[in-house]
Amino acid sequence: MRVVSRKAIREAAARHSEWGASLNAWFKITTNADWKSFADVRNSWKNTDVVGRFVVFDISHNRCRLIATIKYKWKMVYIRRILSHAEYDERGWQKE
Repeated sequence: MRVVSRKAIREAAARHSEWGASLNAWFKITTNADWKSFADVRNSWKNTDVVGRFVVFDISHNRCRLIATIKYKWKMVYIRRILSHAEYDERGWQKE
């Protein structure tokens, strides 16, 4: 899969250094994946849910949520937001 954008991962890791290793692990797994459906995503990363039109990954022992849109046909993962658990619970991100 191709991930857009790695910059979001770097910025989140800079703000929250404790997330860095987990975000980089997610990036490595994702770029090496060949997801054709959400079931494939769930096989690669167990703590994943579909919320509306987004796929939400629990990262760093549920301290971080990576919100993405996945275009399986084009093998693209678009990172929409990377939020702390508290920011995620505010639900403002769903209005994008």
